[in-house]
Amino acid sequence: MSMAHGRDRILVTGWFSLLHGEATAGDVLALARVEEVLRGAGLAYDVVWSPGFRADGTHFADVDPAAYSRLLFVCGPVHGPQVEELHRRFAHCVRIAVGVSVVDPASPAVTGFDRVLARDGAGAGPGPDLSARAPRLPGVPVVGVVLTHGQHEYGGRRRHAEVAAGLTRWLAGKDCARLELETRLDARDWRLCGTPAQLESVLARLDLVVTDRLHGLVLALRAGTPALVVDPVAGGAKVTAQARACGWPALVAAEAVARDPDPAGGEPGGREPGGGGSGGDESGGGELERWWRWCLGEGRDAAARIGAGFRAADAVADAADGLVAALGAARGAG
Repeated sequence: MSMAHGRDRILVTGWFSLLHGEATAGDVLALARVEEVLRGAGLAYDVVWSPGFRADGTHFADVDPAAYSRLLFVCGPVHGPQVEELHRRFAHCVRIAVGVSVVDPASPAVTGFDRVLARDGAGAGPGPDLSARAPRLPGVPVVGVVLTHGQHEYGGRRRHAEVAAGLTRWLAGKDCARLELETRLDARDWRLCGTPAQLESVLARLDLVVTDRLHGLVLALRAGTPALVVDPVAGGAKVTAQARACGWPALVAAEAVARDPDPAGGEPGGREPGGGGSGGDESGGGELERWWRWCLGEGRDAAARIGAGFRAADAVADAADGLVAALGAARGAG
């Protein structure tokens, strides 16, 4: 945001500014395109944000209308009482709508603008949405999140609720694209995968999986994707056992996450990533941060090696390798 002095200021608004509006990715990218143009022209401006989206931003309650000579409304449909209120509150400003859809040209929300630079619905042919030419964005990790709230067979050792709360609170502070996933299959629910192949295809395209499930770990590694794993059972149970069986070190104990009131806090320390397992005096936040960095670094190659090892001719034996012998013995005993 560029802060201007004096009355010749531009106030940039949109649905992302309104108390009862919403901020979509497209709206915010459209804003970035407008900001790019304003900066290129040397025009100073302020952006108004909805307090529901950016609590620490500039809100309409903070704005003195007399400080502005021009108002922009960026993106989205131009309609409704919230847009009409802008015309009343900023009646002295030159008001321009840019990159908007005009649903009803006769609406006061539309006619209140001095100029409408529409993307569609204004009589002229449609134009590209402003988000299409917004500045290029940096890539962020794409992270699958696979959690369970069940496993009641562990009784009083269950820490599932505390682990899920700690992990999701920590993840909310990470600059990443989070994708909630389920290992449960259901061909009738479009939100869930219907076959293992569908889920594996998703996992293979991720940068990282964060999970407290045994199959969240194993299926991620099978797809060659690193997994940051928390065992949700106090003292460790099948998740810890499986991490050891797979030779996967990025494991955090339930106690470390559940006892930490601020999983995002703390600095990593203690053992090096290659030391395996969790424990010691390191906070849950420190362990999560440390393994996060490891998984997105050398952990990528480690996961790829383990995944390839699962499919190798000389793969480590699993329980099915002894099945035929067990069946033969059972038949003989019968």
